Amino acid sequence: MEMSVEIVAQAPAFLLVAETSADVAAREALLDRAMGPKRKAKSSEKLRRGRRPSEGLAFVVRDASGAVMGTVRLWDVRLGEGGPAALLLGPLAVDPSLKNAGIGSALMRHAIAEAARLGHAAVLLVGDAPYYGRFGFSAARTGSLAMPGPYERHRLLALELVDGALDGTRGTLKAAGRKLKTHELTSAA
Repeated sequence: MEMSVEIVAQAPAFLLVAETSADVAAREALLDRAMGPKRKAKSSEKLRRGRRPSEGLAFVVRDASGAVMGTVRLWDVRLGEGGPAALLLGPLAVDPSLKNAGIGSALMRHAIAEAARLGHAAVLLVGDAPYYGRFGFSAARTGSLAMPGPYERHRLLALELVDGALDGTRGTLKAAGRKLKTHELTSAA
């Protein structure tokens, strides 16, 4: 079942849909434009490398011509060694020419709603609290959690989709979920 959500920005309409394998090259190009060459060195990338996004939780926004103008993915992680399952959101990116058109907000709201609908208990991300705070994310529940590799502690944010989901969690986030198949690894490089 494919869901799509229409986003009406200043003038043209955009369509928010599930990401497909045909979107990979366009998504990667968008991420390069929006985030720059250092994006693959981030500690979040260590948790994504060699993995597929969580089932049903990868979305793109297309413009009227079908071009990918925004993207967000959520990834399966474990909160510490043998800890509970959660999701890691990111990267969220919008074509730099369309900043402040509401596309990032629409992607965030849709991703959170779908994660909740699919029964996930918590979402974490590394990002700016002033932006993500409006979606309910904060650093209040992440004090005993850590990212692998370097990161700024105040930027590790969480949102509980189920009250108490982060109670007692501690340790370093670990990659979980589906691994990429060999042919996917070579095309993703």
